[in-house]
Amino acid sequence: MNNSSGQRILLSNDIPMSEFHSIATLSIDEYISKGGYKGLSKAISELKPADIIEEVKKAGLRGRGGAGFSTGKKWEIVDSSTGDKKYVCCNVAEGEPNTFKDRSLIRSNPHQLIEGITIASYSVGANDAYIYINEKYTEETAILEKGLRDAKEKGYLGEEILGSKFSLNIEIKKCPDKYVTGEETAMMEIIEGWSAKPRQKPPFYPSSRGLHGNPTLVNNAETLSNIPHIILKGGDWFSKIGSPKSPGTMVFTLSGDVKRPGIYELPMGTPLRKIIYDCGKGLNDGMVFKAVFPGGPSNSPVTEAQLDTLLDFDSLRDIGSGLGSATVIVIGDSTCIVNTVLKFSRFFMEESCGQCPSCQMGTVKLFRLIKKVEDGNGDMSDLKDIEDTCSLLKNQSVYCHLLMGATLSVEGAVKNFRSEFETHINEKKCIYKSEDILATI
Repeated sequence: MNNSSGQRILLSNDIPMSEFHSIATLSIDEYISKGGYKGLSKAISELKPADIIEEVKKAGLRGRGGAGFSTGKKWEIVDSSTGDKKYVCCNVAEGEPNTFKDRSLIRSNPHQLIEGITIASYSVGANDAYIYINEKYTEETAILEKGLRDAKEKGYLGEEILGSKFSLNIEIKKCPDKYVTGEETAMMEIIEGWSAKPRQKPPFYPSSRGLHGNPTLVNNAETLSNIPHIILKGGDWFSKIGSPKSPGTMVFTLSGDVKRPGIYELPMGTPLRKIIYDCGKGLNDGMVFKAVFPGGPSNSPVTEAQLDTLLDFDSLRDIGSGLGSATVIVIGDSTCIVNTVLKFSRFFMEESCGQCPSCQMGTVKLFRLIKKVEDGNGDMSDLKDIEDTCSLLKNQSVYCHLLMGATLSVEGAVKNFRSEFETHINEKKCIYKSEDILATI
């Protein structure tokens, strides 16, 4: 289930973006021949739910959806919460630009995800689970539907799994291709039949008061895909991979101005430089490195002087950036940083659900200010206004993280590349090419 080095857990090989649609999907028989579903068998026949949760805690697995919260602690909260019933929700909304890792995991190996969901459900006492997937992922949805049928036929899903008293139904729920639908409480709203509006937290923390008011475990596809490997090989095994505070591997989506964009699985704690120059083979011909957004559009850019920073939650936070969903976007010297954050800003403005006035109005204001500078119509007071607006919006009370994400990339770009904004103002035009760094596959 992993290669001989122990440094690859979830993907059998790297996936260049050009080969994404030719990914071979592992069948259930192939998965079983490689040790698949042994983790589930061990969990049900040898371990109590509390033992499984303890093993996940021992592994040190942190959520791969962006926040990096302890997976074991989250499971423990759901397990100890009371309600009429409990649910597990696997979040595959993946609505942020240039993010394709969960999609790649489903295309390559749907059964490690199905097995992970089943173990998680058994651990927290849930008999109903949902795979909440972006509606544009039609091929991946079909792969999952077949995977669920095959797992049920072989006794790994459905009634009395593997002859035990544990039963589980997994339902696929499609969601709109919108950023806000990936927010965990907006997901609850959609599953319950409402529109994608995030709920106020507190009191609506899913772990204690989630789907239909009951305790609900929410993890993304990558997080849950790690579970079968942890249960089969042990938490100690997993904890020795990666960095001490961020064990394991992470699946990164590398895009932007690199020669070899793609999906790469690396140990946590790998230097940022390595993914750009070893995996991505460096920048496109004729380009020199300018910046990289290691956590996608919702985190601050990193400069060349910071390229030896380790790719893990804490190291990136320490330099004022973030890992996010591991969406690494590389910017070369001929690509305009102002135009880049303008595109990010437009995305967040268009994706705001409009529920929180400060988000709806704040994202519009940020976009208009950046566009004014990019178009050559700005002055130094506009640059100051951008900084002040970011500072103000970060402290607003809103229901989700969209507004925070919208400000971080802009604030970081102005801080680290102020001279480029000033050049737009002084020259009254953009002197760079506007490369399209928003990837589609």
